[in-house]
Amino acid sequence: MPNKFVLNETSYHGKGAILEIPNEIKGRGIAKVLVCSDPGLVQFGVTKKVTDLLEGAGIEYRLYTNIQPNPTIENVQSGVKAYREYGAEGIVAIGGGSSMDTAKAIGIIIANPEHEDVVSLGGVVNTRNHVVPLFAVPTTAGTAAEVTASYVITDPENRRKFVCIDGHCVPHVAFVDPDMMSSMPKGLTAFTGMDALTHAIEGYITPGAWELSDPLNLKAIQLVAKHLRSAVNGEEEGRRGMAIAEYLAGMGFSNVGLGLDHAIAHTLGGFYGIPHGKACTILLPSVMEFNRDYTGEKYRDIAGAFGVEDALNGDLETVKDEAIAEVKKLAGDIGIELSFRNDIREEDLDAIAEGALKDACAGNNPRPFTAEDVKTILRGLM
Repeated sequence: MPNKFVLNETSYHGKGAILEIPNEIKGRGIAKVLVCSDPGLVQFGVTKKVTDLLEGAGIEYRLYTNIQPNPTIENVQSGVKAYREYGAEGIVAIGGGSSMDTAKAIGIIIANPEHEDVVSLGGVVNTRNHVVPLFAVPTTAGTAAEVTASYVITDPENRRKFVCIDGHCVPHVAFVDPDMMSSMPKGLTAFTGMDALTHAIEGYITPGAWELSDPLNLKAIQLVAKHLRSAVNGEEEGRRGMAIAEYLAGMGFSNVGLGLDHAIAHTLGGFYGIPHGKACTILLPSVMEFNRDYTGEKYRDIAGAFGVEDALNGDLETVKDEAIAEVKKLAGDIGIELSFRNDIREEDLDAIAEGALKDACAGNNPRPFTAEDVKTILRGLM
């Protein structure tokens, strides 16, 4: 069976990338768009950087901000209603994973109304039609939702997140402008950057990885190792490097899958609302340790991307230790404590483990895992 690779039709990168938004919208004959952006970005004037461009180009828009940090079924359904009532012809998504995922789900349902329940989009779904014209402007350097063929929606009633995997949800155009990420606070920069690292590492060691995805994920690891510390400190070059790193990781993992880290992180988000980047970061070294004997020589390359001396020639077990140690050191250097202390309850572990086993990412892990494995990992972090 041939390997499939799905990306944006077009993407713009670097300072000033957002200036191309009006041209791309008008070039498709679109006159009215729904702008999906979370309330915080509107409050602090980040969204306005884009809506000013729309106004200047004479493009009509309506702002949709009913978006929670972990977007819900209701957020999507009310967005579908807003799109229809306004008579929009496309969507501009501005924000991190929450805004992007909401916009993807809205656009997919508009194009495929048989999925209006939202829940039926969970898992691997081959929808009939591509998402409505979707223009994605990331404001965080982590999720890479602007290029991925997936999105995540929360079902609060059942305390779960469900991953939707669909090649038709990839935004038509991405505008990856580091200036749009400049207002990120240190903590958010740290956690989203480590999410990008998790994407790259899991994407590199998953059984589906191959010659086209591997260089993307390895380069992303190298760039995160080089730039995340300075990005957290607000340095422009660091922001620029992380903007490239997160997009490269998105290109890679979106086409080969993720693994145990994300399966658990999605479940923790559904249970407790733990921010996705935080969950991924705390889990990453422990999951790397769990997978270490099922990854062949790949930890050599990961260690090498971190600049570990003799990574390619040293004793393999020692190099594996060094790769995991570099991840821990990076997290510590940017102020992240690798612990779920006070975040997780023992009485929930059975249900969390069961949720992780059912997650769409579970089958992509290099080492098969059980519910007991999940509980052991979490107990070690509590």
